[in-house]
Formats: sequence, C-alpha cells, structure tokens
Amino acid sequence: MIQLTKGRYRARIAQSAADLRAAQNLRGLAFHGGQARDCDDFDDLCEHILVEEVGSGTLVCCFRFLPIPHGREISSSYSAQYYELSSLEDFDGPMVEMGRFCLHPDWTDPDILRIAWGMMALYIDANGVELMFGCTSFTGTDARDYYDAFAMLKARHLAPTRWLPRVKAPTVFRFAQRLRRKPDAQAAMLRMPPLLRTYLMMGGWVSDHAVVDAQMNTLHVFTGVEIAAIPPARKKLLRAVAG
Repeated sequence: MIQLTKGRYRARIAQSAADLRAAQNLRGLAFHGGQARDCDDFDDLCEHILVEEVGSGTLVCCFRFLPIPHGREISSSYSAQYYELSSLEDFDGPMVEMGRFCLHPDWTDPDILRIAWGMMALYIDANGVELMFGCTSFTGTDARDYYDAFAMLKARHLAPTRWLPRVKAPTVFRFAQRLRRKPDAQAAMLRMPPLLRTYLMMGGWVSDHAVVDAQMNTLHVFTGVEIAAIPPARKKLLRAVAG
C-alpha cells in the first residue's frame, strides 16, 4: 500500500468505509460548511487519499483518484459530466482524474499541501500515469471577481488544440472569447486558486471556458497535466517530497 509520512503528517489510501465517511465529512465541512456529508456516485469508483496529523489522527486534507486506463474511457469520468472530452479519446496512456481536493478550514500549515503533492507523485509513479486531470474550482460564481486570472489563463495556459475540451454544460463563461484585457499578473496570481497555481507550475493547461456550478457555488475549469511535460526541476522537487 502506498503511504507517505513527513514530519507531523501521514498520507495514505483509505482502507475502510469509516475512512470514506471521514473524507466525505471533511468535504462537507470544506464545501458546504458542515451542513451535510459530501458524497456522490463516483466515490465508490475512486481511491481516496487521506492526509492526517499523526499525533492526533485528525484528517486535515483529502482528495480522490479515479484511474482511467486510456482516453477511450474518459467519458466515464466526473469531468465528462461538464465538458465534451472527445478530443482526449485519442490519448493512449493511463490517466487519473483527481477530484474533491480539500483542506480542513482550521489547518493552514503549508506542509499539508507538500505531503499531498508528494503522495500524488508517488501514486502517479506507481501507476505509470501519463495524464492527470480534473475540474479546478474558483470560489463563487461571479466571473468578474476573476477577470485577471481568466485573462492570464487565456494568455498563457490554454490546452493544446488537439486536447481542448469543448462546451457541454448549460451555463459557462467563455473567457477565451469574451476577455480582451491584458492580465495584471500580480492580481491574476492573487485570485488564482492555490491548487490551480500548482498545476500551472507543472506545465498544466486548462479549457477555454469555465463551467458555472451553482450547486457547488463555484466556477471551474478543466485542467490537465501531462506528466512527461512537467519541468525537470519541478519533478525533482515533487519526488524529493515523495522520497
């Protein structure tokens, strides 16, 4: 079983129904203010990663992986509910969809993110993953709050044409079409979600539109990271954490 311990924290794969409930409870706290557990039909298909504080056993972070053998099965992913992904059906290598990433709102130690990314690196290496993808969320549904961030995504980080997702969701913000502004780089990075910033530093790319998800109160973009394209220095850093 893949497991990683660094300092105060341990990352591991969920092994029981109780582990899954703990992850769903944390997601409910992070996404819905603790009003209810966050769960869906994909939970039973995924492997769930738990990051715990070793001393107390407190669950401080969780996310899930949905393994996909090749692009021909990408229509079975969570993201395919919101994006038309037929362009990725020609991707031959193993994929993994990463989703429902969340942190406990009372825990802000940056080492939590470091061990989470170290665990991702371990999982990707152990399973020969060639593409990691998912929906990356901005809080709230008012795109005006993120114009500089979206302008930056348009200018520097759009998916290659051969992989570009097309519109499927009923309500979207087509930032690549609508925005004509030059991004303010500082404002853009301040408004960019931390998870997306990390993807972009690894050479990640995004869809040309954001889906408006009223149920989750988010805007989200499809995000892909081709493992072979991650800059060598970034790979070395991730593997150092994983080692």
